[in-house]
Parts: sequence; C-alpha cells; structure tokens
Amino acid sequence: MTHAQAIQPELPAYDVIGIQKLIPHRYPFLLIDKAVNIVEGQSILGIKNVTSNEPFFPGHFPNHPVMPGVLIVEAMAQSAAVLVVHTMGEAAHGKVVYFMSVEDAKFRKPVVPGDVLMVQCEAKRSRGNVWKFEGIATVDGVKVAEATYSAMIMDEKGA
Repeated sequence: MTHAQAIQPELPAYDVIGIQKLIPHRYPFLLIDKAVNIVEGQSILGIKNVTSNEPFFPGHFPNHPVMPGVLIVEAMAQSAAVLVVHTMGEAAHGKVVYFMSVEDAKFRKPVVPGDVLMVQCEAKRSRGNVWKFEGIATVDGVKVAEATYSAMIMDEKGA
C-alpha cells in the first residue's frame, strides 16, 4: 500500500454491508469489499480481497488463476458508483449508476488469489447525471490496471 493509498480513518468509509445499501450488486458480482477515503464528489478507494474462492477462477484459467481485466474495471465502476451515491445522499434514493463508456483501459500485471486490489477512483467531471472517472488499480503499490470511464445515474424504473 502506498502512502497515497493509506486508509484515512477520519474520512467516510463503508464495509460490505454499507456498500450493499448504496449499490444493487450482490455476490458473485459485488467486486469490492470496502470503500474508504471517500472525499465527497472527488475520490474513493475501493478494496477487493481477492481469494481463491472467486467464482471466475476455475475458468480463468485452470491451474493459473488470473482475475479477468474486465472485472478489475468493474471493481473501478462499482467504487465510482459508491462515490456517486454517497455524494448524492438522499437524492440518490431509487437510482442506479450505469456504465456508459470505458476508454484507455490498460492491464499491466495479473491479479491472483491472495492479492489485495486497491482501486483508486477520481471523479474528473460531472454534468447533470453523467460522471467521468479515472481509475487506477494497484496491488502492493504496483499498478496493475488503469482506465478512464463514464457513468450515468438514472431512476431504477427508467432503466
């Protein structure tokens, strides 16, 4: 964990139960276990404890388990969704955050069982119900993936 990623206890944080109150994702597709260092409207650090019991490892890949890159990007998106819903507070009730685009995704190093994936997301802009983010995922302070992505918050029934 780098200095920039150190958990700051004075900032808002959510455990997995708190995350489930904010976003609709559930096992096996909830890909963050904790959300910490939340700076309203600006940034969040999502944490994923990668275990050998993940449902994707038997098929990706047998005898050489690697977390799929698209799921690392999904962990970025879920972290960003927690930031958006936290920032909006009561105004987010009955709304869902949907992925709109992914740009410049790069995967630098495999993520394997036993890793702690640290997902730092920065909000780059928000206009109305559309937000744009940059995400960087690290393991032991080493960058494993990065992406720029956007999301839209919509009424749950309007989807």
